[in-house]
Amino acid sequence: MNPTFRCLCLTVAVAVSGFSHAADLYRSAQTGSVRDVAKAIAEGVAPDTPNTYGVTPLSVACTYGRTEVAKVLLAAGADPNKEIAGGETPLMTAARTGDVTIVQMLIDHGAVIDETERSGQTALMWAAAEGNTDVVDTLVRAGAQLGIRTKQGFTAMLFAAREGQIETCQRLVQAGVDVNDVMDPDNTNGRNPRKGSSALLLAVESGHFELALWLVAGGADPNDQRSGYSPLHAITWVRKTDRGDNVQGDPEPRGSGSVPSLQFVRAIADAGADVNAKLKKGSGGKARLNHRGATPFLLAAKTADLPLMKLLWELGADPQLTNVDDCNALMAAAGIGVVAVGEEAGTEPEVLAVIDWLIKLGLDPNHVDANGETVMHGAAYRNYPLAVARLAARGADPLVWDQKNKHGWTPTMIASGKRPGSFKPSPETIAALDHAKNRVNAAR
Repeated sequence: MNPTFRCLCLTVAVAVSGFSHAADLYRSAQTGSVRDVAKAIAEGVAPDTPNTYGVTPLSVACTYGRTEVAKVLLAAGADPNKEIAGGETPLMTAARTGDVTIVQMLIDHGAVIDETERSGQTALMWAAAEGNTDVVDTLVRAGAQLGIRTKQGFTAMLFAAREGQIETCQRLVQAGVDVNDVMDPDNTNGRNPRKGSSALLLAVESGHFELALWLVAGGADPNDQRSGYSPLHAITWVRKTDRGDNVQGDPEPRGSGSVPSLQFVRAIADAGADVNAKLKKGSGGKARLNHRGATPFLLAAKTADLPLMKLLWELGADPQLTNVDDCNALMAAAGIGVVAVGEEAGTEPEVLAVIDWLIKLGLDPNHVDANGETVMHGAAYRNYPLAVARLAARGADPLVWDQKNKHGWTPTMIASGKRPGSFKPSPETIAALDHAKNRVNAAR
């Protein structure tokens, strides 16, 4: 046999044999076979040998909670800090899985407790997000820092709050976390969190109302507006989300706990939340509702959430309060602020019910705000012909509403497509507006 060819064959055989043993080690770590793991190591396979994707046997043992396998690998010299793709360490993996014994073993073998992966997350954050409270306790006792933040502004506490991990939040507060700490993300665009978001706001926006009430009882400010919104303002879009394919179009949160949203509203109001709180920040724009000065009641009107509006009114909300543009709840319910037709909260039957109730409370269907908008401009933004008819029947006067707003649009022009967000005309709405004008003109 040619010596060169024979050498090549031996090299290939060794490589294949080495690959086979490494695969055995990886597979044994996954299944939890301590004997086969020990055998592979005894046959010369390095305990940190990765698979094709760079995943090590120790990482696999941490993923599947194979405590005895992890013990053998560490005893054989496996690196407790060896990262896999994305910077994930064995300690992070074990913290997420929740195996406190493996976590302690890794710490005992020198795992760096506050190591971060590529997005800045630590093992403590992973444990907190999963609600692995025993692991959180172990990491905190070992010196894990509570205040480390990701680029998005999250801490372990804020991850736990977003995921509704009430026991973990309780333990972190006991360890010294400030319940009123807020986020300061590097980037607030798109789906990134708002600057100034607290654990309380994250809990509310995620539907974890039981946790939210615990945070308030523990000192969280029920009127905090550092994010731009108070919890009572936030509940309006948590209860009724928009339907568009955008940031506002997320589905309603699944939430956790045994406290429904209206019970939460009553409880947080009893705890000191101001039902007439006006937002200190916000801006408007063409057809957009200016949030500055808006109350929870006004925002609930925009989503046509009659049950929430009635509860807020029962708790002392003033239905006559307006935003800085002097837009009232009746106008918001009719449709001022609606840009995406058919995608924003509030069905036509819901809007009709809110219109009737607000007019019974004394709201004026002929009110004109600082932008020259009226209830009929709102109904035209929504393209709701039945709302046009209902408002006309309740006294909306064409001499008031058949005028151009500050953008130069009458309700009929808006229904014809002269508006941001939707340029498609609504013949039904145009016909309803014409009928409302003709009926009044004939009576005169």
